Amino acid sequence: MERGPHLYLQLSLILLSMLGLHISVEADYLVLSCRSEYGNYSSNSTFETNLKLLLDLLSHDTAKTGFYNTTVGEGGDQIYGQALCRGDASSAACKSCVGNASQEIMKLCTAEDALIWYELCQVRYSFQDFFLNWAYTGKYPPSNDQKKLASDPARFYTYLMYLMNNITTEAAYGNSTQMFATGQISYSVSQTIYGLVQCTRDMLNLSCKNCLNSALGDLKSCCYTREGATVVSTTCNVRYELDRFFNGSTTSMLSYPASGGDKWKKGMIGLVVGIVGLLLAVLAGSCAVYFNRKKEKQDLERCPRALVHDLINPVRVEITEDGNLVSSEELPFMDLPTLKAATDDFSNSNKLGQGGFGIVYKGVLSDGNEVAVKRLSRKSWQGLEEFKNEVILIAKLQHRNLVRLVGCGVEGDEKLLVYEFMPNKSLDIYIFDSDKRAQLDWCTYISIIDGIARGLVYLHEDSRLRIIHRDLKPNNVLLDHEMVAKISDFGMARIFCENQSSANTRRVVGTYGYMAPEYAMGGLFSVKSDVFSFGVILLEIISGKRNSGFYLTGHAQTLLAYAWKLWTEGRELELVDPSLAESGSTAEIFRCIHIGLLCVQEDPGDRPTMSEVVTLLGGQTGTLPEPNKPAFSVGRVVQEVDQSSATNLSVNQMTVSSILPR
Repeated sequence: MERGPHLYLQLSLILLSMLGLHISVEADYLVLSCRSEYGNYSSNSTFETNLKLLLDLLSHDTAKTGFYNTTVGEGGDQIYGQALCRGDASSAACKSCVGNASQEIMKLCTAEDALIWYELCQVRYSFQDFFLNWAYTGKYPPSNDQKKLASDPARFYTYLMYLMNNITTEAAYGNSTQMFATGQISYSVSQTIYGLVQCTRDMLNLSCKNCLNSALGDLKSCCYTREGATVVSTTCNVRYELDRFFNGSTTSMLSYPASGGDKWKKGMIGLVVGIVGLLLAVLAGSCAVYFNRKKEKQDLERCPRALVHDLINPVRVEITEDGNLVSSEELPFMDLPTLKAATDDFSNSNKLGQGGFGIVYKGVLSDGNEVAVKRLSRKSWQGLEEFKNEVILIAKLQHRNLVRLVGCGVEGDEKLLVYEFMPNKSLDIYIFDSDKRAQLDWCTYISIIDGIARGLVYLHEDSRLRIIHRDLKPNNVLLDHEMVAKISDFGMARIFCENQSSANTRRVVGTYGYMAPEYAMGGLFSVKSDVFSFGVILLEIISGKRNSGFYLTGHAQTLLAYAWKLWTEGRELELVDPSLAESGSTAEIFRCIHIGLLCVQEDPGDRPTMSEVVTLLGGQTGTLPEPNKPAFSVGRVVQEVDQSSATNLSVNQMTVSSILPR
């Protein structure tokens, strides 16, 4: 008998839907927050009267645009209010939701500060002015715990975050008037992930992006392995499900980059076989040419033009991240007069920096786009090799945390690489300069740390070929106008085959202080070499001190030794730069110290992978494994460079080194 009314309701809804009528049934609220600490609220008071008037205004005026804030009263009885409807809610649904929320918050909260979230709207009021306070305060609805666990959490997480990161950027910048975006991505043949993100419309673009990134961080820590979840905050919210839960036809349809090959499987198997055969033949031919040249022991200093010919020869093809081929027709070549005009003939006034392989200039192309032009040293064989390596390697790699190569030029002895311009320069400027360091808070630094980690995950795991950077350091982490971290300088990078995990070289190159011990001492490098470098950077960000040269402080031989000593003695706070301690959560900073020590462990097998690092960075709870003792010293560095290039090397801390054991 108890099920009778529910059955009648279901039948009524089915009948009405058959008649083409849109029905919206308001569900229970997701989260309710009430704070009564100040004594302003009392029954029949002026404050309560103002609150009723405020909620009435929100109920009537929010539906016009979907967002509304206002104030009522004066002095101690003044009250601030705000309501936001979901971007896909109709005017009628918005009005109904805000009206219901206003009634419930009035009934359930006798407080000076309250906020209630529903699926389609949120309503907030406070005796304090919160209109320009965009602090993130994430909350999890209890319904998250009722969602099923994904069958393949790691793969599900990869697809989910690709979707959510894309629509986050769209909401913050592509749809900045609504601050709202939805999207979907095919996770498998039978499953699609649907996502939604939204900010309050009074936020700045960067603040919206930061808020959503924080919400996604909470999403990862609480429930990214589940098939659906929601995180709400005072100024933004995120949600994903395996069922379409939003309205509208402007949803972004995304395809995960690594799944591009799935399209070939549908009726194009023969073509794939042909292409694979061609690639194998090309690779076999390239290997034969390489070993023949090595066997003949040609003097490479006498044949730089032959190497350039290899690069731009139309017959030559190279495998790229997305499975396409790069030939001379596809490489973004620019002529020398164009780049001279862009840089005012490489004038000193446009000089951005100087490294071991050349000088970087700021340039402005004829279309008005700003670029950074790296002019490689004319006499440097390493510069020519770096040029070839970087063009072939990253010409088509696309990731928000990698610097984009927009062009290159070869003319006579001139070798030029053209990148997107990074107005905030490199990370080392902010880490090691006390004045500039104070300009950034912990929220910005943790976003930078996460960006570096995600860029490395792409290189190590998500691109078609496994790529080892080999020279990761703060100088090679550039910052765009939004302070998004982008890994740069792939001249030392190496490509691994899919089943290859490590390699050995007799010629160790890199930067002292960031090289992993197994690489510096034995020439062995792998993805764990980059993990070590990342760990050093993480500890440098937290401390504001360089690892190399740390012995000058008198605390320890290296920053790693000092961090380990403080960790074992329970004095981690002494490692933290005071400016970070003031702006960040102590627990979160300590967690990052812990992760940094895990990354710099002496045995590469003990270090986490970068995908594991990303997961650890996103987690707010859970016990991390105990780190083992890091490598404190990697030996003595002897530079093998000509006097002509010694000045350049000192500027960018680049060394071409032979490492001798102690």
